[in-house]
Amino acid sequence: MKQHPIFRYLYIFYSFVFLINISNVFIESERLNYIIGIFAILMLFISFFGASRLFKILGSAFLIVGTIAYLSTSQPILSIPAFLTSNMPLLTLLAMLPWMNSVVRSGRFDRSLNSLLNVNASDLGKLYPRSSITTLILASFLNLSAASISQDVLKDNLSSLKKNLQNSFISTVTLRGYTLALLWSPLEILLAVSIFTTGVDYVSLLPWLLLIAGITFILDSIWGRFHYKKHSYGDYSLKQTTIDMKKVIKKIIHLLTALILFLTLVIFFGNQFNLDFIFTVTILIFPFALTWSFIMKRSKSFWVIGWKTWKVKTNSMQNFIVLFLSLSFFEVSISGTAFLDFIQQPVIAVSEYPLLVFVFIQVIFIFMSMFGVHPIATIGILGGVIATLLETMNPVSLAIVLATSSVATLTVGAYGLIVQLTSLSTGQNPYRITLNNLPYALGFGFVGSIVAYFLL
Repeated sequence: MKQHPIFRYLYIFYSFVFLINISNVFIESERLNYIIGIFAILMLFISFFGASRLFKILGSAFLIVGTIAYLSTSQPILSIPAFLTSNMPLLTLLAMLPWMNSVVRSGRFDRSLNSLLNVNASDLGKLYPRSSITTLILASFLNLSAASISQDVLKDNLSSLKKNLQNSFISTVTLRGYTLALLWSPLEILLAVSIFTTGVDYVSLLPWLLLIAGITFILDSIWGRFHYKKHSYGDYSLKQTTIDMKKVIKKIIHLLTALILFLTLVIFFGNQFNLDFIFTVTILIFPFALTWSFIMKRSKSFWVIGWKTWKVKTNSMQNFIVLFLSLSFFEVSISGTAFLDFIQQPVIAVSEYPLLVFVFIQVIFIFMSMFGVHPIATIGILGGVIATLLETMNPVSLAIVLATSSVATLTVGAYGLIVQLTSLSTGQNPYRITLNNLPYALGFGFVGSIVAYFLL
């Protein structure tokens, strides 16, 4: 069914619905929102056939539980379409992200930065922080593909080493550097969901996320330096490679300047027109990327790369459409029901001990991820609990806990996309990758919990 020709043109239908949703942000029409809900039902139905087995199971579970909860409220069936629209802004954001990815590729920033990984270091300990920071910078714009690019380069560089050592180094440094970028990147969907759930302002959250990322990077780099310093390149270290450091530094400064400018525009337009963070990022991505490509005189390659990438990515959104729309129905349906009370009780029981609550939430994320539950789904399950905690706790603290806990799971989720891709790239068992990164995931989340605790 996935190969049916209709899946080549889904981007037209999806884009149509997303454009209506963007328009309704300004119109604020309940009738139009209901129409969007009808389209959402059709999107859910069509996407279900193209979704992976794991997301079909997750979506079905949310729909079944949501339906049971909905029937217990005695509300009319005609109200259902309005229940499926709350997460549409997140899907719209997902559809726009490929354009930022494309402008970075058209500027060949990925090639320049990865040349850093082609320069020899005397041992793996010295290569570790360099590999981490390279993946981090790339992931700020390229997201998932940044890890794949770094892994391909490192596989070539470390080909003379034992396979187990190669796998250990690659699966730790690339996944960890990847998560450190996603924690604060305005283009990361998990951060967007955390902000969406708690209602906090990105500006108030950003300094603390950068602090957590900085602390975690330093601690992980120290660990990597000492853990891998006993391993040299062997014969490969004799092959000296030189790069133009001025050119690479120039590219890094260019990328960081673009990111700072993008964040500034997001904050300015959000405050000026009273727009929420997710929507502001969504509507600014394309014009910003297009203008950037003109400034670099790479507009032609931007269009070639961007159009192809955007169509492919939008046509492949079935997993997230099934997850987000079923999750939306689930969240709205269980609000105010006895089922919500059942979920809330364990957390409420320890609510007088905030640090314990934060650690408990973190453990839930990691535990669920090991069984294939996407962190966005976990946030949805905990949505009612978070709503209760927001009444007595600092929203910024809760947003920090959600962001760090959800992003940390990307290094240990055995069924997650990034772990699966790393497993495919290195030939490792995904549970081996999980085991290697479990201490990091726990430490990452704990640093976030500590910072969140001091902000209460």
